[in-house]
Amino acid sequence: MMVKIVVPELGEGITKATVSFWYYQPGDAVKENEDLVELVTDKATFNIPCPCSGILAEIFFKEGDAVNIGDVLGTIKED
Repeated sequence: MMVKIVVPELGEGITKATVSFWYYQPGDAVKENEDLVELVTDKATFNIPCPCSGILAEIFFKEGDAVNIGDVLGTIKED
């Protein structure tokens, strides 16, 4: 099953962020709750955890891209 990696609510008044760093690349094994991607806003830096264990299948936004709350960052093929 494919699980979406979604930009979560990051705080009151925050509607967008920038992808700063991916800790893994497509094809890498990931574990639930490990840091997956770092997002930066004008107020703070956020580490977004893996929603499940599996294989990182796709990344839809590269480092430096702007994203909105609710955007799908990528997918994980769940174990």
